[in-house]
Amino acid sequence: MPFQLPAELAQQPTPFYYYDLQLLDQTLVALTAAARPGNFQVHYALKANSNLPILQRIQQAGLGADCVSGGEVQRALEAGFAPDHVVFAGVGKSDAEISRALAADIFCFNAESVPELQVLNELAGAQGRTARVALRINPNVDAHTHAYITTGLDANKFGISLPDLAGVIDGLDSLLNVELVGLHAHIGSQITELSAFANLSRKLNELQTWLESRGHQLPHLNVGGGLGIDYQHPDQHSIPDFAAYFGMFEQHLERRPGQQVHVELGRAVVAQCGTLMSRVLYVKESQQTRFAILDAGMTELIRPALYGSFHLIQNLSSQGPELAYDIVGPICESSDTFGKAVLLPETRRGDLVAIRSAGAYGEVMSSAYNLREKAEAVYR
Repeated sequence: MPFQLPAELAQQPTPFYYYDLQLLDQTLVALTAAARPGNFQVHYALKANSNLPILQRIQQAGLGADCVSGGEVQRALEAGFAPDHVVFAGVGKSDAEISRALAADIFCFNAESVPELQVLNELAGAQGRTARVALRINPNVDAHTHAYITTGLDANKFGISLPDLAGVIDGLDSLLNVELVGLHAHIGSQITELSAFANLSRKLNELQTWLESRGHQLPHLNVGGGLGIDYQHPDQHSIPDFAAYFGMFEQHLERRPGQQVHVELGRAVVAQCGTLMSRVLYVKESQQTRFAILDAGMTELIRPALYGSFHLIQNLSSQGPELAYDIVGPICESSDTFGKAVLLPETRRGDLVAIRSAGAYGEVMSSAYNLREKAEAVYR
């Protein structure tokens, strides 16, 4: 069904983020239905969108929380996520963040290095606690996605390299306040070639067999997230194919009896329910280019400037013949561009423009650069 803004929002001051909560609910129903047959434990990645109204709906649907900062751990707890459904990942956890998460008795830390394990051991001992950890390994699996959001290759900063794993495992015996409960891997984001998850599964199978030969039986595997969405056709594919995603792990991952498999999905849950709404301030024609200058900019949605990413842009006010426009914002940066040579109906000052699939990594990455006021979030 084509995108329609609720009529009561037509005069809402722009820019603003519009969230379709009905679509979010439908996505959560599809996700939980696909995860249930294989008993997958789904954690929502707060870094995609951390707005409380959205988090509360996700928590009520039965998902856990995947956090990458102390602030996200706190936000998850505020939104009602139970501590034993909270996972804390991230390559650079501070002592204060770790201590707060230990005090909350969260389910697990995804540990990324020997120095981090040593700090976890020290801080857990100071509280008289045991830090449950999953070792985040770097499986050297290509996710075939943008270089900035690839996380599972040897060149990336994330995780423990496979050649170093034996030494890390051997060193765990001396860390009396650390309990190894699983392995964790996350190979990247916006992955649309599902074969990457089959490759990850095979790598985890090898590692499990190797760990078992060294006497380690793991109750948990965390295969990360990364499932992509269709930015080109958000109306035709508003809900990702969760069944195909989980099917890759069902088919290729060799799960041990009673072993829980955790996944961390963010973008796939919330991206399509969010739209950045803006108005045209000016239409400006140069010798080479016709510009549509919006009142939204990279301060509201930085992905096109940061990654060169595509978002579908729609003029909701015009039905005229199509012309090519460079869609730009008001920020004092040449990179403040949403799209080049975008075909839109003839566009005029005041036209209402929708920038689609902005529910993930839109508002959560917004800034006050140029002393911009924060755009409002509207839920319907």
